Amino acid sequence: MKFLIDNWMLISVALASGAMLLWPALKGATGGGVSTAEAVQLINRERAVVVDVCETEEFAAGHVGGAKNVPVGQLEQRLPEVVKNKTVPLILVCASGARANRALGVAKKLGYDKAQVLAGGLKAWKEANLPVER
Repeated sequence: MKFLIDNWMLISVALASGAMLLWPALKGATGGGVSTAEAVQLINRERAVVVDVCETEEFAAGHVGGAKNVPVGQLEQRLPEVVKNKTVPLILVCASGARANRALGVAKKLGYDKAQVLAGGLKAWKEANLPVER
């Protein structure tokens, strides 16, 4: 007990640094989405389908190459006709990732168990210098 009292500051620093090391892993486990590199691997290796949930005007301004546009408001009705195979990985994209996170719940409810969100959205895609179509 004397050791704990005498070294409380060192123990608190060790606990705080351990928590900071674990934070990214815990944050990722809560569904932070796939990185751009992981998304490219899914597209190339597993034929993942990219679905842009932005509005039509935003989609026309620029989108991930080969993406299909299904606005988030129409997702429940149109996703089953746009992506018929529910076993392929599905990558949901929007401008920043916020709408795609909302769309993820709808996709999972419709049976797309491999649906994931592109972390950072189209902004992260552009920052990684990946191709954008207009």
